Amino acid sequence: MNNTMILVAEDNSTNRELIRELLHARGYGILEASDGEEALALAKDNKPALALIDIQMPKLDGLQLVRLIRQDPEIRTLPTVALTAFAMRGDREIAIEQGFDGYVTKPISFPLLLTEIERCLALANNKQAISRSA
Repeated sequence: MNNTMILVAEDNSTNRELIRELLHARGYGILEASDGEEALALAKDNKPALALIDIQMPKLDGLQLVRLIRQDPEIRTLPTVALTAFAMRGDREIAIEQGFDGYVTKPISFPLLLTEIERCLALANNKQAISRSA
């Protein structure tokens, strides 16, 4: 049984429910936030292994949220994946430049989302192993 905790920051309840069902089926634990402020508080309080963050959310949008995460010493290394309807050329690069580790467009392809989750978690685990051995 997987007890990895993933934060899902998404203001659309239908999208949150679909992601929750997918991640539960894979054995992940879920924290849910419907806006950026709630997501930041959950990240600080719970230290999840990964955050899936919608770009367009109330209170703090995804870009503002990831900037605040990267500035916070306690959660700055939290792997983050952008969830976005922005699918124009260059949008992925902008998200990565702003601090996201991964990028998935909407409508969400669940196989692609799972691949990005696994890639970002593996990358984070590798970084932790390197920092422990240094």
